[in-house]
Amino acid sequence: MVLHTLAAFQAVERIGRCLVVVAPGDHFLSLDDPRTQLARCGGATRAQSVFNGLQVLLDSGADTSDWVLVHDAARCLVTPAQIEQLMDACAHDAVGGLLALKLPDTLKVETAGRVAATVDRSDKWLAQTPQMFRIGALRAALAAQADNGFAGVTDEASAMELAGLQPLLVPGSAQNFKVTYPEDFAMAEAILRSRT
Repeated sequence: MVLHTLAAFQAVERIGRCLVVVAPGDHFLSLDDPRTQLARCGGATRAQSVFNGLQVLLDSGADTSDWVLVHDAARCLVTPAQIEQLMDACAHDAVGGLLALKLPDTLKVETAGRVAATVDRSDKWLAQTPQMFRIGALRAALAAQADNGFAGVTDEASAMELAGLQPLLVPGSAQNFKVTYPEDFAMAEAILRSRT
């Protein structure tokens, strides 16, 4: 999944380099690409891993004003076109943004295993990745939540929201789903096969 993800990012010429953050003891992945760096600095949470990865970027010459795209390797179906679409939409935005999908299904609230209410979905979006922000702004937003264990930070956009900012929603694709459940692997494989 990581290699499919990397292939999409490496196909976007204006991306200077890719940083893959893994756990300190993870030696499963090895990479042989000059544009891709492996950093064994992952943390206990996604937020900690991103925070650590941002520091690696800064330590290796990135500037706080540089854009960074943060992506879940579990979203291995992202396409170069989707990445380009996000980059184009956010390039001149003061905050940055994320790929997201309008909620297509009816949303229910549950109490004790039963429907308690139906939620208005007209303004609801499913957050996806990549998410694109300036390195300095994202690092500051995450740093502000570090002392409380990054509570409430479920993705980079939520960190920016906690900092009082409003990330841009850029329409994504239903095919950019997060491979989470066993049946997702078969669906992801079928989509990847259809693209070749």
